[in-house]
Amino acid sequence: MSYDVAALRASFPSLVSGTAHFDGPGGTQVPDAVGRAVAATLTAPISNRGPVTSAERFADATVLAARAAMADLLGVDPGGVVFGRSATQLTFDLARTLAAGWGPGDEVVVTRLDHDANIRPWVLAAGAAGATVRWAAFDPATGELTADDVAAVLTDRTRLVAVTGASNLIGTRPPIAAIAERVHAAGALLVVDGVHLTAHAPVDVPALGADVLLCSPYKFLGPHCGVLAADPALLARLQPAKLLPSSDAVPERFELGTLPYELLAGTTAAVDFLADLGGSGTRRERLVAAMTAIAQHEDRLRERLEAGLAQLPGVRLWSGAAHRTPTLLLTFEGRGATEHAAADAYRFLADRGVNAPAGSFYAVEASRWLGLGDTGGLRVGLAPYSDTEDVDRLLAGLREWLAA
Repeated sequence: MSYDVAALRASFPSLVSGTAHFDGPGGTQVPDAVGRAVAATLTAPISNRGPVTSAERFADATVLAARAAMADLLGVDPGGVVFGRSATQLTFDLARTLAAGWGPGDEVVVTRLDHDANIRPWVLAAGAAGATVRWAAFDPATGELTADDVAAVLTDRTRLVAVTGASNLIGTRPPIAAIAERVHAAGALLVVDGVHLTAHAPVDVPALGADVLLCSPYKFLGPHCGVLAADPALLARLQPAKLLPSSDAVPERFELGTLPYELLAGTTAAVDFLADLGGSGTRRERLVAAMTAIAQHEDRLRERLEAGLAQLPGVRLWSGAAHRTPTLLLTFEGRGATEHAAADAYRFLADRGVNAPAGSFYAVEASRWLGLGDTGGLRVGLAPYSDTEDVDRLLAGLREWLAA
């Protein structure tokens, strides 16, 4: 299929400002269809879910449509799709629920590559249960995290492994399916932070071997909320803390309070927007085709960007894994302390209408492991709406800043 980025960009009202957005890893821009869906749902006759009034039925249909949309995006059963305030909140809730069955002698594995949202909830839950935390390290020279790296810290006491599907700091995509084989052979559960991965590639949760995958619609053109996907049978075995009168059904038992119906409508609209890029077939088939095309488009731009960066003096690229998303972390030699250089570049580019933020972006363990402390570097993230003009403007801005 062809990929018409100019036509796609016309659907994003925020791009009219002329800003070149490389801040997508922190949250993408939103197409007008998503904004309309949010507004229409928020202003429609709506109430708590139920079968009697039209307002109740509309709320129920909105939730079920969002579950079906996310199920198609992730290749899962809609009965295993849970919505929450954020992926971070859902991970904390899941960690507390699972940790109720842990105790001294049990072990939990986290990685140095992950966003802290897939580290700290597990570290804190393990600590409260008296369980041991073991760390899987990645190679700071290459950015690679292998199945062997994870297997090296597995034991017969491992209860859970938490690993990222793709690093939000340097883009590394670990071999999740191979990791899953090792984890399941050890008798443990695998929880995958799919927040960054889902924005850049087709995702098939069963094929990955993830027992649980979490993601955030606002990373792939949708509104701010979080999604947890798991086999409904797994969720049925878990007993989360909940209010006495709230539903005990799966997945509702994991959703605290009234869901934000307008955000779920926006999530459905974002998934449908992506599916519309994928030609014909079922929505799942169109989504796979669309995300494949997006990945190819972003990779072409990444290659153009990396070729340009290679021509700039003193620029160090930390994103070097063989399999990765189009997310680059840069530092600058000869420009003073790393944190000041990245922050200065961030501000310089922003003044020229190019948004490329600086920091460690909650991937503080990864930043420290790379030797960059808590401040990281300049993160450049490509998105479905990025184009060659954006890339060239970024390169021109960096060239000007380095020459100043």
